[in-house]
Amino acid sequence: MNLPLVLLAIYSVLLVGVGLVIARLVRGAGDFFVAGRRLSASLLFSTVLAANIGAGSTIGATGQAYREGLSAWWWNGSAAIGSLFLAFLIGPRVWRIAKKHGHFTVGDFLEWRFSPGVRGVIAVLIWVGTLFILAGQLIAGAAILEVVAGLPRWSGALIGGVVMTAYFVAGGLLSSAWVNLVQLVVLLGGFVVAVPLLVSSVGGLEAIRGVSDTTPGYGDFFFSKGPGSGWAFLFLLAPGFVISPGLVQKVYGAQDERTVRLGVGIQAVVLMGFSFLPVAIGMAARAAHPGITADPTVLPIMFTEHLNPFIGGLGLAAVFSAEVSTCDAILFMLATSLSQDLYKRFVNPTMSDGQLLSIARIASLVGGALGVALAIALPPSVIGALSIFYSLLAVSLFVPVVGGLFSARAGAREAFAAIFAGVLVRVALQIFNGGRGIGILDPTLLGTLAAASAFAVSLAISCVFTASRRPA
Repeated sequence: MNLPLVLLAIYSVLLVGVGLVIARLVRGAGDFFVAGRRLSASLLFSTVLAANIGAGSTIGATGQAYREGLSAWWWNGSAAIGSLFLAFLIGPRVWRIAKKHGHFTVGDFLEWRFSPGVRGVIAVLIWVGTLFILAGQLIAGAAILEVVAGLPRWSGALIGGVVMTAYFVAGGLLSSAWVNLVQLVVLLGGFVVAVPLLVSSVGGLEAIRGVSDTTPGYGDFFFSKGPGSGWAFLFLLAPGFVISPGLVQKVYGAQDERTVRLGVGIQAVVLMGFSFLPVAIGMAARAAHPGITADPTVLPIMFTEHLNPFIGGLGLAAVFSAEVSTCDAILFMLATSLSQDLYKRFVNPTMSDGQLLSIARIASLVGGALGVALAIALPPSVIGALSIFYSLLAVSLFVPVVGGLFSARAGAREAFAAIFAGVLVRVALQIFNGGRGIGILDPTLLGTLAAASAFAVSLAISCVFTASRRPA
């Protein structure tokens, strides 16, 4: 009997069951979109942390550590740094505005602050980019099932897609928050138990030091080969975790501003500590299996070959939990963006609350199906798939959201200038420079700087023009 596979099957049924039970409490779009704005600090903590610990944080970070060593901490660490800004600078402000004006999505804020056009453009960009991050999560989940049960990637991606879609479609954020609490217990418990055993099984810290001594930069915390490596992840990831629509909408569900600071802030601290665990697994794998060529298989290989079946099954359930918990957060972005920001705003503005809830559920099914299809079609690179999303998020959304919160004079012209400049520079670097930056400057950072410059120049021109029209 394949015990890890049995444990994964039981766990998946448990997740769906919890989600369906909680879904019975959903009475309208407010419950589905923002959990009725009644998430406690503990629920906000668990749902944000569960969303932040996903394919990149486990499968991706482990593979990165296998190749580059200790500096892989920056994949998760950068997310934690971004979360601190969300907790104490951005989150309380956007919660206050959302509560006052009844916002459900980031698109609601963008229209309130700028214009319907800004809302529409961002919604389309984020919707397309979000499909890539969903595909990345499903690729990671499929890698687990490939190692455990020998399933091909298409079937593993399909199974993961069915599990996360089943409970999310029923209950939205309300179901997701409670399911995430269960997932987080399994996730943290599995990793805390597994990591010391894995390190010990390969010969302990001495074996890892042996790899570091023979591989340049492997034991250097600040090592980086350039964009997409080491501390350079800070420029790619931190902005996305400040203004990610999925995370901001979870913030909307908090009871009050104190809950935002407490729940998201503690989450950031825990995420910083967790960031060392997949790195330890990856470095241990390099000592024991120096010939692994497929990054997504590093973590599941360690769990199946270096732990007893029960502990290995618990660890794999923890990893699968991470993938599914992040998948539902991504599906949350897809569903709410398509239903609220696009369909309701531009197709059927007079739709009822019940109709909006139905469209959100249909959008969840469509998003889940497209994510599975993309996971099957893309190359099996978790980090690559996720990087597409985070880069697009940073260059298109970061400046308009932050600028809109802190500049009272900025309008739609400034937002459009930032979006156009950021995306243009990032796409140009991708096409004409092979996706590389310039010198030590990361391409995502360059795109974000271009967006900020365009925003500032447009704002300055508007101020000068306004001043010139005032009567003497």
